[in-house]
Amino acid sequence: MEFLKVNGKIKPGKLALSIMVPVVGGSLAGAFANRNTQEEYSVLKKPSFSPPPWVFPLAWTALYASMGMAKYRATEKAALKTAEESVLLPYNLQLGLNFLWSFLFFKWGLRGTALAEMALLLATITWTTYEFYQYDQTAGNLMLPYIAWVMFAMGLNCSIWKLNK
Repeated sequence: MEFLKVNGKIKPGKLALSIMVPVVGGSLAGAFANRNTQEEYSVLKKPSFSPPPWVFPLAWTALYASMGMAKYRATEKAALKTAEESVLLPYNLQLGLNFLWSFLFFKWGLRGTALAEMALLLATITWTTYEFYQYDQTAGNLMLPYIAWVMFAMGLNCSIWKLNK
């Protein structure tokens, strides 16, 4: 719990909100985007490195929680320098792109468009991570697993798109 402290204290309400927005938002986006699509997804050709379906909700819940903790730390540190908006702009943009991807890939079956959008998402996550590092190294480090996962997901998206043209 020590790593959640900023300047020696934790603001529980702000921390909880920072974590719950991506966790709940991601869960809702996933639920709406994946409604009635699992049968279609199950028949798609997938590469050998495709993980079993149960891995995705576990991975995303952990990643959303981690990005929420990172946002909390970065905004708390940036607020001390009245620079909170420089942290929030890329963060909010990447979060919106993250939620949009599920609709592009699953709901609308636009796998090529989803791949292009994911490249933009990766760039925006990288920008967010850079901005977080400017205020708090721990916040930046908390974003690194997210970058790694999205790089992996990008390879998976590309492979599925190519295998099912």
